[in-house]
Amino acid sequence: MTPLPSYVDRADLQVATPIAEFAEESLTDAGIDSDAFWSGVSSIVHDLGPRNAELLRVRDELQVRIDEYYRANPGAPDPAAYRAFLTEIGYLAPEPAPFAVTTENVDPEIATTAGAQLVVPLLNARFALNAANARWGSLYDALYGTDAVPHTAALAPTRGYNAARGAEVIARGRALLDEIAPLAGEPGTSHAEATAYRVDAEGLAMETADGIRRLADPAAFVGHTGDAAAPTAILLRHHGLHVEIVIDRAGAIGRTDAAGVNDIVLESAITTIIDLEDSVAAVDADDKALGYRNWRGLMDGTLTEVVGKDGRTFTRRLSEDRRYTGRGGAELVLPGRSVLFVRNVGHLMRTDAVRDRDGEDIHEGILDAVMTALGSLPELTGANRGANSRTGSMYIVKPKMHGPDEAAFAAELFGRVERLLGLPERTIKIGIMDEERRTSANLAACIAAASDRVVFINTGFLDRTGDEIHTSLHAGPFLPKARIKAQPFMQTYEDRNVAIGLSAGLDGRAQIGKGMWAMPDLMHDMLEQKISHVRSGASTAWVPSPTAATLHALHYHQVDPFAVRPSLPAYDPASLDVLLQPPLASDADLTAEVVATELDNNVQSILGYVVRWIDQGIGCSKVPDIHGVALMEDRATLRISSQLLANWLLHGVITEAQVDAALQRLAPVVDAQNAGDAGYETLAFAAGAEPGIAYTAARRLILEGAGQPSGYTEPILHALRREKKAEQAG
Repeated sequence: MTPLPSYVDRADLQVATPIAEFAEESLTDAGIDSDAFWSGVSSIVHDLGPRNAELLRVRDELQVRIDEYYRANPGAPDPAAYRAFLTEIGYLAPEPAPFAVTTENVDPEIATTAGAQLVVPLLNARFALNAANARWGSLYDALYGTDAVPHTAALAPTRGYNAARGAEVIARGRALLDEIAPLAGEPGTSHAEATAYRVDAEGLAMETADGIRRLADPAAFVGHTGDAAAPTAILLRHHGLHVEIVIDRAGAIGRTDAAGVNDIVLESAITTIIDLEDSVAAVDADDKALGYRNWRGLMDGTLTEVVGKDGRTFTRRLSEDRRYTGRGGAELVLPGRSVLFVRNVGHLMRTDAVRDRDGEDIHEGILDAVMTALGSLPELTGANRGANSRTGSMYIVKPKMHGPDEAAFAAELFGRVERLLGLPERTIKIGIMDEERRTSANLAACIAAASDRVVFINTGFLDRTGDEIHTSLHAGPFLPKARIKAQPFMQTYEDRNVAIGLSAGLDGRAQIGKGMWAMPDLMHDMLEQKISHVRSGASTAWVPSPTAATLHALHYHQVDPFAVRPSLPAYDPASLDVLLQPPLASDADLTAEVVATELDNNVQSILGYVVRWIDQGIGCSKVPDIHGVALMEDRATLRISSQLLANWLLHGVITEAQVDAALQRLAPVVDAQNAGDAGYETLAFAAGAEPGIAYTAARRLILEGAGQPSGYTEPILHALRREKKAEQAG
């Protein structure tokens, strides 16, 4: 039995002590009256809570109607009849009249600059600090330390410094400089010929053995540090992103370089999503309060973390802004940190961190909106004003919304929070994640419902497919995951997201984003493949680490997505019929070998993720797949895996006995993969013994997947994580 938190009475609410303490510390710092605040929170809870519940009731009702349709009409639906049915039941909303978003006061990193975006769990202060500081990253380190430079015999990393590998890294760095800041004069003139850089009245001068070279475009040079005659850094700008040439003739690399270049530093993760949702395991008031405190620490600049590395400890804190002497001699200041969004939870879950006047748990999304906005006050109106948003905005990503009514509800909630905290109207901006089928099908209407707040839309294969499977669960068996990604509906989904965003006027006002690169150790493959996101016209795409952000930044120098957009096809409303076709399998697709392989792959993935979530409260981590390839996994990964197996169970492709056999067979495999983790609890159990809570969670997610709301994993995970925490405490 999970123990209840201790509560204090505030207005007509019961507030868990950790939440009350966080809020009242924040209120004191902001000079806001506590009684008025809690009275306002109560009004929001009791006005909007019933509306939240009604939106969830509509979700369930629509799903029942779709289930009935597919029971009567199994298989791929007739496009015209299916569209008519979805319109009749209200699943498809009317297309809005032509409109353009009116969002104002958006930071340029979001509105007009294209670049990589990190997503990191807020409960881990070290990860959050690393991500905030990933605005700038070493290209030399990113290339040398990953497989971006192939591990061939000559270039393989060694215990000491591999000079051949280092030379390849330096050559790639010079090639980048030639690409973004080409030199005037004869074709083929390269930064590799530099013997020194200096700044004079004409701008940047590059000395070579054959004389002085200048930039073909002098405006590419924007500043320097140190003495103009012997600068310590040269600052360039290309496609809106900055590149710094670091010069240190005494440095480990600089002393071997003719021009003293010690590194090339790229503006990398220009934005970051600090996550309170899929990548965290926040199940109670203590977890939520930790997240809120970490967010406030990012906003007031006080968050620190003591880190141990290579036998030493140091304190990690937020980076300072970077200062240069600009072209005209005036000081040029650039942000030292990524512009931060915070991802709140969706509309589904309730939390006992606060209880309403009837003693009922309130909706967690309402609590997140209030508390994360409260935590933002030091940056919006307090002493640290402008440290994150120089335009006075707060950015909340709102996930897992189903259709325009839910987007409108989120916008209304944010407006109520602004009034509660005395913020100007439309201070709180919204990121709409296009990851649920009803949002994809009604994306223009969703954007229109929050058209004065939208700053972000994006796509994501995992959640989008998880919802696709659950929505069409009764249509028939689905294809294996890898084949689903190649089906027509998925490319249509990706293309529509950009086309609808552009037709809604997001260009110059908001990000259009793409999903995560999930293999953090395979940077060579990322460099080969992820440029497709930039070529699609997306102004940002998710990456799993600061190093990946630096490497992905190279793509935005190769291609300017804003320049790509005018050549993209216009939005075609007829594409909706393709979007709505579920990727069903034929009997020929699901051979015994295919089914056995997919079953094992998904069971191993579920076990590997769930055991860390339940036992250690780790919401996002590198989980080895069945072949040992490390994949970044969060609840979206879990959702698609559990929903696919739930679909196959429903249609008799697999049996419960096969699921149990796979769980028992693969539990020791996952145990072996985690053998080096001192805090790990084994999944495997002896015959006749009771399975552990994590194993039970994995099994329930599969066997009960068909009955979970929208196929979400949170209800089962939260309940069993709380049970595990109680067991550990006892």
